[in-house]
Amino acid sequence: MSESGFRKTGQSAAERRQSANAEKQKAAAADICQSPLHARHKTRRINVGKVPVGGGAEISVQSMTNTRTADVNATLSQIGTLVQAGCDIVRVAVPNQEDSDALAAICKASPIPVIADIHFQSKYVFEAIEAGCAAVRVNPGNIRNFETVGQDMCKAAKDAGISLRIGINAGSLDKEIYEKYGAAVPEALVESALKEARLFEDCGFEDFKISVKHHDPITMIETYRLLASKGDWPLHLGVTEAGPAWQGTVKTCLAFGALLSEGIGDTIRVSLSAPPEEEVKTGCKILEYFGLRERHFDIISCPSCGRAQVDVIDLAQKVSEGLKDVQAPIRVAVMGCIVNGPGEAREADLGVASGNGKGRIFIKGEVIKTVPEDEIVPTLLEQAHIIAEKMEAEKSGAEKSEADKTESGKSGAEKTGSQKTKPEVFPVFGANHANLTN
Repeated sequence: MSESGFRKTGQSAAERRQSANAEKQKAAAADICQSPLHARHKTRRINVGKVPVGGGAEISVQSMTNTRTADVNATLSQIGTLVQAGCDIVRVAVPNQEDSDALAAICKASPIPVIADIHFQSKYVFEAIEAGCAAVRVNPGNIRNFETVGQDMCKAAKDAGISLRIGINAGSLDKEIYEKYGAAVPEALVESALKEARLFEDCGFEDFKISVKHHDPITMIETYRLLASKGDWPLHLGVTEAGPAWQGTVKTCLAFGALLSEGIGDTIRVSLSAPPEEEVKTGCKILEYFGLRERHFDIISCPSCGRAQVDVIDLAQKVSEGLKDVQAPIRVAVMGCIVNGPGEAREADLGVASGNGKGRIFIKGEVIKTVPEDEIVPTLLEQAHIIAEKMEAEKSGAEKSEADKTESGKSGAEKTGSQKTKPEVFPVFGANHANLTN
């Protein structure tokens, strides 16, 4: 597509390349995130906007909006909801020209990097790049003449300083490769991925990650293991079309658990037939429980059984709901009998061991009070918020101390420059947000 065929944005190609290079330098300095179970698989590092992917960077969580992308306000509102849930990168569908036309406004206002999801028509890839998308997902299995236009995509992405994702899916595998293997087996998916990776690399383009998704967890695990053995590309993990929330969560946990425990995976997307913020919450919790992301609120509660002397299910649900917005790494134990209750409650930051119509409230193993059953929930919530506020204050103090140390080590010129830098303020968009397409 010619230069005149693109919509104009605020930055020239040279300015965007310079900005992208600066972000790469920042990303290169990011801390290495290691798994407590297994050394991370060595991959090269790329950037999706300000988010580093691969090369030991913290594993990022992605999701995809389910609004019509052309509805800019609705899409930005949902992006705001995803950010609040912990999303690092968001993908938007671009099935038609109206959606493509909306990308520039969305990219400009989004607080996190935006990836354009492109199928069938290659012209939308070039338009997404020009609109300022942080990355583009391309599906070689359904883009016409990909071997030819792929080279132009690489050049356009390289000129803009953005990354691409080769997104191989079992449901849209290259026709010739599918016929060769007769099914979307791991070898077929990996062969397709390697074919496109070679095409990109032959063009001198290496800023791409790869996904090889399948709906079956075992096939997905085997596919990613095979692909990881073939090269150092950053890998985007996903069980495609995993199903409704409960089923999809089980499938995803099985697949991600196997791969993350082997150090495989650089960014993840949980695919559920559920609101996208639920995908994000699930992905964040998976990483938390693997020690790959800072832990937030966690509840320990016993299963319902004949020993329980309180309605543990109701109690746990009420405590979870009351603390759902707490970000501090507080662990709360809700136990229903005297068998494991006191022990588990002692191990938590805060806990209750219930029985005989009463609840003994523990803080760090010490009983602070015994309350009637109807006061257990309000007492736990009150104490939990006190502990969480203290944790947050201690964290803020530690971060300030570290920042002061860093500042004291700067030269006078660096200090002056840092004082002039204003922090970025990102809005969360509501339904009544002004129409950004104007």
